[in-house]
Amino acid sequence: MTYILSDIHGECELFCRLLEKVGFSDEDTLISCGDMIEKGKHSVRLARLLFSMKNAVLLAGNHEYNFLKYYWSLMQKTEDYDEVLRKLRAYFPHDGDLLDWEAVDRFEALPYFYETEEFICVHAGVPLDSEGHILPLKGASPEQLVYDRNFKEPDILPKSEKCVFFGHTPTINLGFEPKIKSYLREGKRGYHVCDYHKIHLDTGTYFSGILGCFCVEDCRSFYVGK
Repeated sequence: MTYILSDIHGECELFCRLLEKVGFSDEDTLISCGDMIEKGKHSVRLARLLFSMKNAVLLAGNHEYNFLKYYWSLMQKTEDYDEVLRKLRAYFPHDGDLLDWEAVDRFEALPYFYETEEFICVHAGVPLDSEGHILPLKGASPEQLVYDRNFKEPDILPKSEKCVFFGHTPTINLGFEPKIKSYLREGKRGYHVCDYHKIHLDTGTYFSGILGCFCVEDCRSFYVGK
């Protein structure tokens, strides 16, 4: 099975409980659409756990991108790597002492999108032309993919046979429940992932206390809460 989620924001315990709920195994695949860090108290702990999972596809969100911009700015100012690491650890006030250079390198290597024949995963949104068709993602800037402010809107439905999974903005901020919001294509029943225009994954975990994931194969959503 393939499970997709987003915006875990350091809630490591909730994440582990969600894996237990779906019975996640080495035969399954996990895709995280960014923002694994900040807000919650276990950003580095969660990141290192995700980095250790061989069957996980991890994308950068705006919080990872902001961290990397801070890292790159430090590297331009000094060649003292020990000082840089100390400052990077201070970036995470609760568990920054767990950060090492291997984790920093993993953050820097995170891709900004993931695409299959049936779906696209991204943090905030995909670039669209004037008619709503998805533009080539390889030509999109990281800023477009992690900061997009428009794709979340309910009336923006990409014209593509592929479903787009994204997070970034809690669904509750759009007036919905703190759950995964799916946008079904007209005339479709929702039994296949391509029956959906897009699926909004951000349940606002940090303040709602709810974390969810979507299973691609059976189109079911699973949740755990504090």
